[in-house]
Amino acid sequence: MEEPCGAGAAAPLRGDTEEPKQGSVLFLGGNEVKSSAVVKYSSAPPQAAFARLQEKTDLKLPPANWLRESAKLGAAGTTILGNSKKSKPFSSFGMAYDFIDSVGNDVDVVSDSENIKKLLKIPYSKSHVSMAVHRIGRTLLLDELDIQELFMRSSQTGDWTWLKEFYQRLIDQKWQRKKKSKEHWYQKAILSKFLYYSINGDGAAQPVPSTSKQHQEGPVAGESDEAGRASWPAPFEMPSSLSEDPGASNQGLKNDFVRNILWTFEDIHMLVGSNMPIFGGGRYPAVSLRLRDNNKPINVLTGIDYWLDNLICNVPELVMCFHVNGIVQKYEMIKTEDIPNLENSNFSTKVIKDIAQNILSFLKSNCTKEGHTYWLFKASGSDIVKLYDLTTLCEETEDKYQNPFTMPVAILLYKVACNMMLKKNQNKKHYGTIRTLLLNCLKLLDNGRHPQIIASANYMLSELFQLDEPKKEDSADFPMNGNSDESYSEEEEEMPDSDENGSYSNSSDPPDDNKAVAIIKSVGELSVPEKYKSVHRIRPSCAFPVCHGTEERCRLVLNHVLEGLKSVDSSVKKEGDLPAADPSTPIPLKYEDESTSGGPESLEKQMALFLDKMGSFQKGKHCSQSGMIPGSWQYKMKLQLILKSSRAYYVLSDAAMILQKYGRALRYIKLALQCHDTYCCLCGSMLPEVLVFLCQCLTLCGDIQLMLAQNANNRAAYLEEYNYQTKEDQEILHSLHRESRCQVFAWATDLSTDLEYQLSVSCKCYEAAYEILLFSNLKSQNPEQHIQVLKRMGNIRNEIGVFYMNQAAAVQTERVVSKNVSTTEQQLWKKSFSCFEEGIQNFESIDDATNAALLLCNTGRLMRICAQAHCAAEGDFKREFSPEEALYYNKAIDYYLKALRSLGKRDVHPAVWDSVNWELSTTYFTMATLQQDYAPLSRKAQEQIEKEVSEAMMKSLKYCDVDTVSERQPLCQYRAATIHHRLASMYHSCLRNQVGDEHLRKQHRVLADLHYSKAVRLFQLLKDAPCEFLRVQLERVAFAEFQMASQNSSAGKLKTLSGALDIMTKTKGAFQLIRKELVAETEQISKDKSPESLSVNDSSASLNKEEVLKLLGIFESRMSFLLLQSIKLLTSSKKKMGGSNEEEAVLKTNKQVYSLLLRATANKGLSLLERTELILSLLEQLAARSEGSPGRQ
Repeated sequence: MEEPCGAGAAAPLRGDTEEPKQGSVLFLGGNEVKSSAVVKYSSAPPQAAFARLQEKTDLKLPPANWLRESAKLGAAGTTILGNSKKSKPFSSFGMAYDFIDSVGNDVDVVSDSENIKKLLKIPYSKSHVSMAVHRIGRTLLLDELDIQELFMRSSQTGDWTWLKEFYQRLIDQKWQRKKKSKEHWYQKAILSKFLYYSINGDGAAQPVPSTSKQHQEGPVAGESDEAGRASWPAPFEMPSSLSEDPGASNQGLKNDFVRNILWTFEDIHMLVGSNMPIFGGGRYPAVSLRLRDNNKPINVLTGIDYWLDNLICNVPELVMCFHVNGIVQKYEMIKTEDIPNLENSNFSTKVIKDIAQNILSFLKSNCTKEGHTYWLFKASGSDIVKLYDLTTLCEETEDKYQNPFTMPVAILLYKVACNMMLKKNQNKKHYGTIRTLLLNCLKLLDNGRHPQIIASANYMLSELFQLDEPKKEDSADFPMNGNSDESYSEEEEEMPDSDENGSYSNSSDPPDDNKAVAIIKSVGELSVPEKYKSVHRIRPSCAFPVCHGTEERCRLVLNHVLEGLKSVDSSVKKEGDLPAADPSTPIPLKYEDESTSGGPESLEKQMALFLDKMGSFQKGKHCSQSGMIPGSWQYKMKLQLILKSSRAYYVLSDAAMILQKYGRALRYIKLALQCHDTYCCLCGSMLPEVLVFLCQCLTLCGDIQLMLAQNANNRAAYLEEYNYQTKEDQEILHSLHRESRCQVFAWATDLSTDLEYQLSVSCKCYEAAYEILLFSNLKSQNPEQHIQVLKRMGNIRNEIGVFYMNQAAAVQTERVVSKNVSTTEQQLWKKSFSCFEEGIQNFESIDDATNAALLLCNTGRLMRICAQAHCAAEGDFKREFSPEEALYYNKAIDYYLKALRSLGKRDVHPAVWDSVNWELSTTYFTMATLQQDYAPLSRKAQEQIEKEVSEAMMKSLKYCDVDTVSERQPLCQYRAATIHHRLASMYHSCLRNQVGDEHLRKQHRVLADLHYSKAVRLFQLLKDAPCEFLRVQLERVAFAEFQMASQNSSAGKLKTLSGALDIMTKTKGAFQLIRKELVAETEQISKDKSPESLSVNDSSASLNKEEVLKLLGIFESRMSFLLLQSIKLLTSSKKKMGGSNEEEAVLKTNKQVYSLLLRATANKGLSLLERTELILSLLEQLAARSEGSPGRQ
């Protein structure tokens, strides 16, 4: 019964015709076996109907078309019909090369169909079995290993002598060449003639008379014993085409099967080569033809042979022609599923299935080492099957190339790895597999013979380690250490495990068998279901290595790159002409001292040379000192390896930068740029991605130089990191210097001790990156890179601008004798301003409003420094606020306002917005304070000055945010309180000096009172400004006294005095804060016994105490005066009018407080704390009196 299989024939990989065959599933012998076959490739012509020969046709006579090509046969006719069943020694490799996708992954076995049949017939046959087994991933390659042929060769060439000696010692001491019988050649001859008769179109082929008997007795033409012998490549030979192009098919490695079939037998997937002739047409779409001697019954071996051939080729029927002594007797048609039930040829398909599964399990469990050649051997007539590791045996000889399989295996490992690399991005779980394939390939190769494959394999190994992968190693879609079915062990440990059914152990074997890897003690065991279970499981050793950090990953990459570079360098002919270099001698990394550096001027020249050089790269100039020919494999491979090393060093530098190891980071980026330098010298044209990478390197270099400038304190440690070199780095540098010694990037990677030079280098790195993006037209293709470079340019220009600005401030501070602004200061201002201006342009070009605002803010600060520089010396009593100061302060205000306009609103960046507002408020406040303290009376009228001060103070208040809760809120509150205090003092002073205009006086009085009130309210919110609060209150008292002086009525004066005393009463909170600080200080002094610390505490607190003492003296004086005036007025009022009880109580309290105050002031021995506490008690008494008379203010 047939059922269609889902898979169709795949597209052929070779340029011949495709045989249109669908796979099918055959359920044979009571649903015992499942089989499907898909023809992957066929070089056969369309199937021709077979011609049924007439009875009595004599097959001993050759037909007219014998051994001739015909249209029906196609070019491969002689291959189809005249082919010997002898398998070529490398046939599986030829198939593997053509179907590389299947190897190592999907397919379990690749082999000639004859080898498959021979294996499955082992329990039924006494014949010897000799096969070479190789493992590639999960795929086994099986090839016939013709011992007789090998030993004949050994006798002639001396090769394989070690195997011949081993064979004679352990297996067959009396080995001799066995010749094929005449009967063998007779049967081959009549089969060939029968097949040629069967394709003759007229159905009755005419024999060709022949007087010679060679056709009956001798071998078929072209099939002589010597001519039919398999072609073995010499063990020392490696075809040049294969050496240069691993993809080439050459001698012995050619896939010359008529059909390549993907055969699935139960759960075993096999890629099988077959040359079986298939006929079709008419009632029989596909049949196989067989010729049988009617006198000899079909035995089990023949039945299995026919059945397996039909299964493999998906042929549903068998046509059998019977003959007697070459005379055709009859034909018989047999369905494939009926073959196992033929008389005398009865066999169980289920047993065949069990044999297949057991053999595969046995081989997979024991052929574990890639690159090793295993030998499966069963002697003729023996029941014991042995498996030897020929590679291990061969290692005892001098040369591993004594094994002729070495090179084909190495090439196949390389090709499978190449194929998987092409798909690495789709399936990263194969990384462990690819790595193992390549490492095993490298073990088999000799650098002197195969430098190209070794260099390429090392490059692919370096490519496996993704340098730009996410930092998270255990990414869900990238299981680096994940075990998968496709993974396998590089070095399998010997597994002593065995199950109850059987064992691979050879512990009980005779001593002679100790060379065998594994033994099947009886072929009968193969028929037992699941007798041998595959113990080959995924081992941790095969998984892709987990790198515990970026540095480890990059070091692995650089190790493979170095090996690749060594292979390339060793193959370049001109090596002898080069100057000798000792790889163990470090190449010095230049250390630049500020005494030798030419400063920014020389940097400009180096930068110009660099850009000129970059321009020449674009024009296609290149040269190699080692003599590599552009376009050669060495040239191409070295470029790739150099670029890979450059990327690895870049990643190392970036990682060191994150760890704040800036000296190490600079060393790595220097190596990265040196690699890039050599790449540029070799490469005729720069690819866009290479130029983008160069921009990234220069950008990182700029970052590192900036960090070095900002962390100058650790310069000694950075210098030590910078000068350290590993042997690996030295060897890579020597390989680079074979090609070029140009130092295009030297200016960017020197470690200088001069801060200005470092900042300049950083800036030039960013500028160079920007220039490359510009002249290579990469700006639009890499917008993110373009934005990042511009951001960094803006940032470094801000840093340099701040550097020059701070230098100008330092010069200004040191200027004592000369009152004029020095030329040095002016030059520094210009440099700073120029940097800020360029930085602002950079940020504005990428619409970075926040950073542009910050640079505008810094420019405003520069203008304030310029204004400060123009003020006269502090000791000058004629000091006035100069026009130059006003000019620069107004410029500063303009820049701060521009910064606010740049931001637009606070939501864009609240922190920056608040900072700019604060600076703007400070500028207005400073300008107003200077105008108030150093009024320019020589140029302006007092009223004009007061007006400008008032306006500036109010603008300062406008930008001073006292309501928003932030770290700066207390500062803003203090600033606002100070502004109100100063405005109140100014209006108070105006009122004192004002004569005439009563309306203006009233206005000033109201304004003074208003601002004093606001100042008091704000100072009350602050817990750290008791002195300022006290001073404001005392000024308010003085303001009340001034008002009282102009009053005439006693009632009015009494009311004013009462109000002034209330103001004094409200200073209780300030005195409480002062007492708290004094008590804390006293406790601290008592705890600390050290005289040194005592003196420190005294000195640190002395300024504060002086201020308190001064204010306390004024307070006592004013309080005494007010109480005295109050007592006088109340007494006078009582005598005249008779006072009320309330007034008597007030008078009594005031007298009592006044008396206590007089005694206290008279006692000079009281400490500051005691005086403060006394004042507090007096204020509490006054407060109690005020609470008792609510009608009073």
